[in-house]
Amino acid sequence: MTEQTPPGTAGEAAEAARVAVRRPHRADARRNFDALLGAARDVFAESGTAASLEEIARRAGVGIGTLYRNFPTRQDLFDTVYLGEVEELCRAADEVTELPPWDGFVVWLRRFVDYAATKRAIYESLNRDSEAFRSCRTAIYGAGEPLFVRAQAAGAARADVSFDDVLRMISGLTATGFVDERQRERVLGIALDGVRRQPAG
Repeated sequence: MTEQTPPGTAGEAAEAARVAVRRPHRADARRNFDALLGAARDVFAESGTAASLEEIARRAGVGIGTLYRNFPTRQDLFDTVYLGEVEELCRAADEVTELPPWDGFVVWLRRFVDYAATKRAIYESLNRDSEAFRSCRTAIYGAGEPLFVRAQAAGAARADVSFDDVLRMISGLTATGFVDERQRERVLGIALDGVRRQPAG
């Protein structure tokens, strides 16, 4: 489940097309659509891919008919939840560019941890042969790698570590369960200490 490095340089990856979810045009329909995506993400994370669609609709505050109008099949819902997570991950990269290089990368990486949790919950049910799924890898690297390169250029991140190294490490660490949120934060902090360049002496 670890992301694979796409071919090309970080600059080329940054130019890759962003993943975008097709949402309804009407404002009320869009609100329902986004509420369903958020509810589905949470319910799948809690109960797995066999979770009740009725529960997803209830948490989103809509009827089951609205869910089926937006997502005719369970597969449509799985794939759109995943694409929505990638879309938000790419958007998060845009939102941290004004932060100091290391801080911006860490904020984005924390969002990657959330994305990884959603992906693990529904991975076996995704259509991994689709072009959209394959493009997600390039989109993630295109969003996050420039942030890491910027942190390296600022002397905040180790020069002997690659972006791919970091994602593999974080994906592996967060694949296990934690006692509580504090332990998760502590483990993530230990990992980041290994990536951050330490002052001489």
